Amino acid sequence: MNVTLVYASAPRTVHERVLQVAEGCSVAQALTESGWLSLFPEIRNEPLALGIWGHKATPSTVLREGDRVEVYRALRVDPKVARRERFVGQGARGAGLFARRRPGSKAGY
Repeated sequence: MNVTLVYASAPRTVHERVLQVAEGCSVAQALTESGWLSLFPEIRNEPLALGIWGHKATPSTVLREGDRVEVYRALRVDPKVARRERFVGQGARGAGLFARRRPGSKAGY
């Protein structure tokens, strides 16, 4: 059966590989067969998250025909913290849904 492996090793750098594996193959076995554990040692060393089509998976998850296995890196910055910092930098008037109003219009229109 065919499965696709996807890993973004760095920002704007995505590695994708279509792999033929046997029936009953797990995610860990697919990563081993692909050679990515030696090519990208951070996959083995760091506790990375795995997913199949955007849903969480474990290394022991059994793959099915056409699955897309995604290896996720850890986030460097919490998205909520980054949004708060951007808001502080922009100020209350320069951000948000109602930041640009037509002259003389009511708030929110």
